[in-house]
Amino acid sequence: MDISALIQQALKARCNAYTPYSHFQVGAALLAANGVVYTGCNIENAAYTPTSCAERTAFFKAVSDGVTDFCAIAIVGGPKGMPTRQCPPCGVCRQVMMEFTDPDSFQIILASDETHYHIYTLRQLLPLGFGPDDVSPSHPLLP
Repeated sequence: MDISALIQQALKARCNAYTPYSHFQVGAALLAANGVVYTGCNIENAAYTPTSCAERTAFFKAVSDGVTDFCAIAIVGGPKGMPTRQCPPCGVCRQVMMEFTDPDSFQIILASDETHYHIYTLRQLLPLGFGPDDVSPSHPLLP
């Protein structure tokens, strides 16, 4: 995986963010196991609740194409202009990641540019995530 290239794609996706209310632009580049990269940006709505984060936009684009196996995601964000700090995914986005990834190996790259980034696993950012195994008929706490 070329981390720099993934971050560049996230930066490019950020340019498409629709943020007339917060002016906080986020871009994401999601690397599927098949090598295809799906990008997303945040899309705000005047009603706020229908707003979609960049990470979920990328995941939903991939899933709508039939792809459900992922390796990593690069995320960049901040006020208009160049990102200056890490932009971790919100709790809802972390939960979506939990649905489609292995939390111990899926990498989340939080970057401000191609040389300033940190890599976390989903498990590090969502240590007690609720995933598909928790609703499995074989789960020990289910009747």
